[in-house]
Amino acid sequence: MDLKKSIRNVPDFPKPGVQFKDLTTLWKNPAALRESTDLLHRRYRDQAVDKVVGAEARGFIVGSPLAYLLGAGFVPVRKKGKLPADVVEITYELEYGTDTIAMHRDAVRQGERVLVVDDLLATGGTLQAMVDLVRKLGGEVVEACVLVELVFLKGKEQLNAPLFSLLTYEQE
Repeated sequence: MDLKKSIRNVPDFPKPGVQFKDLTTLWKNPAALRESTDLLHRRYRDQAVDKVVGAEARGFIVGSPLAYLLGAGFVPVRKKGKLPADVVEITYELEYGTDTIAMHRDAVRQGERVLVVDDLLATGGTLQAMVDLVRKLGGEVVEACVLVELVFLKGKEQLNAPLFSLLTYEQE
């Protein structure tokens, strides 16, 4: 199955000149959702993953079914102020400012093997921040994983972890 054919390209969103990769069209297609999840499962099924960490909100869509198939726990990473218990936070740079994400302090234990997932890698800030949170809690990052990597934005260069991208786009 050509998964790229199930991704909608939305021109000029969120601003003029941007070609937005809309993964909701992949997720609403049962065959594409199954295929993308199965491909990731096959990659990680023999890697003894203890936890899958996913970013709000689209990382939840990728990470939850993958954690289930791997027999691993799922850890949500949320925006500041959204988690109810004691958290560890990190503030990171965006294209136009900063953002802060958080994870429960007890979500990852020392030495646990953690797969960090998100839907898309653009500039790399969110993915690297999640890697940093996992390491701050003593987790071992198995790999960072995304469904789509926008190679031309060079986010991989900002990432201090191995990366697996299911699909890549070399140009906008």
